[in-house]
Amino acid sequence: MSFNFQQYNQILSFIDKNCRNSMNKPEIVAISKNHPISSIKKAIDGGVRIFGENRVQEALSKFSVLKKQHSEIKLHLTGPLQTNKVKSALSIFDTFQTLDREKLAIEFNKHLKTNTNKKFFIQVNTGMEKQKTGVSSSSSSEFIDFCRQDLHLSIIGLMCIPPINDDPVRHFTKLKNLAEKKGLQLLSMGMSADYKKALMLGATHVRIGTLLFGNR
Repeated sequence: MSFNFQQYNQILSFIDKNCRNSMNKPEIVAISKNHPISSIKKAIDGGVRIFGENRVQEALSKFSVLKKQHSEIKLHLTGPLQTNKVKSALSIFDTFQTLDREKLAIEFNKHLKTNTNKKFFIQVNTGMEKQKTGVSSSSSSEFIDFCRQDLHLSIIGLMCIPPINDDPVRHFTKLKNLAEKKGLQLLSMGMSADYKKALMLGATHVRIGTLLFGNR
């Protein structure tokens, strides 16, 4: 399936209609993981410039050339990252949405002297799910301080993935409250099934895959 511009424009229209007063106009992160370069090229030809990938090697294979051809493309890492992949990840990603532990933060700090423009969201495990990564809500404040004050990482916001069978509103609200307490303005929350609820609760980044690229 190629890129669905009708859905993309519908999301943009929803943003224009409902988020006019937002301090930070929400952005769509088109999640292109497991989709072919041909679909990504069609999206780029139509003006899409922000993409999300979950794996470093897949991102390198698809975007190394594309980013040279289109320097304005911004690529977000939206999946978990192993510490031994940090150096490779920094070579292709602009924003990291899944910073979730001290060991990973320290590894980023080691390699960031020549990559000072990289930005980070801290992933919060709002549902306390054992199978998901992310810092706990209770330890998020301390972790944010550690990343910003001790490591001097550019922490721009928080990210969450609500439990699949839970009401996402509760989790989006919790994330928003945590961000406000720490003076963070950006919130990555909401995907294909719940992006409207997320936007109404202040999401600045919605991660849309299935609606735009179809099922994998």
